[in-house]
Amino acid sequence: MTHIGEQEKKKKFEQFFILTFPKVKAFAWKILRSEEDAEDIAQDIFVKLWDNPEIWENKETWDSYIYTMTRNQIYNFLKHQSVELSYQEKLSQEDSPSFEFDIYDKLYAKELQLLIKLTLDNMPEQRRKVFSMSRQNGMSNQEIADKLQLSIRTVERHIYLALQELKKVILIAFFFYFS
Repeated sequence: MTHIGEQEKKKKFEQFFILTFPKVKAFAWKILRSEEDAEDIAQDIFVKLWDNPEIWENKETWDSYIYTMTRNQIYNFLKHQSVELSYQEKLSQEDSPSFEFDIYDKLYAKELQLLIKLTLDNMPEQRRKVFSMSRQNGMSNQEIADKLQLSIRTVERHIYLALQELKKVILIAFFFYFS
């Protein structure tokens, strides 16, 4: 794509974003009742949409497609949250006499921590830095963008890519552990 075409794409996407982001976030909030989770869902949707201009350049398909994308993203988020919650419940029952939290579970938890650390260590430096500032230091995307002198879109993209890498590693680890 030419530089002029890229600028035009950015301008069209910005208009699309301004028009539809509040609707997507509001829809996610109605289901999740969490401002932060709704914001994350909406950001994930728009990162995906940026890579698919054929969706957002055609106004006739916006609403139904974005609604479906958002619904699916929320479903996946809730499913992931459910798995995480059941795993946390399993860990919290460690002191219960009816539950045997054996050495294999502890070993698996340590292996998973190591895999996550290795995945983070192997990320490009900027992505690792942005992700760390976001998830470990609790900084907002705007704060990170200001501190590192990046656009907020670049920060969002780094976080999205880091999360995608971590999700892959965790899913593979769960697959091998629970199969």
